[in-house]
Amino acid sequence: MSANIEQYQRISSELVAANVTLVAVSKTKPAEDIKTLYDIGQRDFGENYVQELVDKQSVLPIDIRWHFIGHLQSNKVKYIAPFVHLIHGVDSLKLLKEINKQAAKNNRIIDCLLQVHIATEETKFGMDEQELKDTIEQLSNFPNVRIRGLMGMASFTDDQEKVRSEFRSLHNIFKQSAMIHQPSAILSMGMSGDYTIAIEEGSNMVRIGSLLFGARVYS
Repeated sequence: MSANIEQYQRISSELVAANVTLVAVSKTKPAEDIKTLYDIGQRDFGENYVQELVDKQSVLPIDIRWHFIGHLQSNKVKYIAPFVHLIHGVDSLKLLKEINKQAAKNNRIIDCLLQVHIATEETKFGMDEQELKDTIEQLSNFPNVRIRGLMGMASFTDDQEKVRSEFRSLHNIFKQSAMIHQPSAILSMGMSGDYTIAIEEGSNMVRIGSLLFGARVYS
């Protein structure tokens, strides 16, 4: 399935009205599908895998804002540091140090979100509240990183009240942190299956893939 233009236009209009940024998650999808949405105005695209992101960035329009939304390994930061627009999943000080180092090498300040663990699954990444607090206190040590806000992923469950509770919890953490006082602070939460709940609970950036591109294709 190629990009669903009708679905994209419906969701995009809904998000514009709510003042929410749409990151179109294009992982495993061909460059042609991305170009389809680009041609009708979409500029923010999200990828989970470093090599895939690098490959697509090299063949697609230069003004695309690339979001890295997967779990980023420190040894892979150097490949995306020259061009990445926003790194969503900063879940450790070690990773933050490496992003700062590679940003400096590229004479850039890289925008990042700190990932908070709000789900019950152990497989999800992210900091707990104490780790988040400790990291925020050390941000002055990383002049080439700009923390724009927070990101989180809810549990993969049909229990919508559980999902809502987890999103609400992250929104509360977001409001209590100094970031909320920054202009245009970002709270990235919500994906294809739960983005409407996320928006109701305070999200201003959502990461939507399968609703726009169909199910992922893995080789």
